[in-house]
Amino acid sequence: MAKITDAVEILKRKTGIDPETDPEMLQIAEDYRIAQLIYDARTAAGLTQKQLAEAVGTTQSVISQLEDADYEGHSLSMLRRIAKALHLEVEVRLVPESVKSS
Repeated sequence: MAKITDAVEILKRKTGIDPETDPEMLQIAEDYRIAQLIYDARTAAGLTQKQLAEAVGTTQSVISQLEDADYEGHSLSMLRRIAKALHLEVEVRLVPESVKSS
């Protein structure tokens, strides 16, 4: 049998949970996506966490928390402040559950 390297398939086999349909796994993926978006935007702008924190009017530790995939306290107002400091806009969409966005 060939070695499996696909993380989704490994999770399915080890836990019996399908990360692509399980509500808790989907929420974790969304939290990770938001954290990654903040990190990517900050690093693309060439800023450190401290520099972004200063531009937003918060502390480096808050930015660090927001970039942590385990953090669940993302607020729309904070995301807007970060976007403004990075000369970006926040876009929120509500789509049918059956549609996956990229």
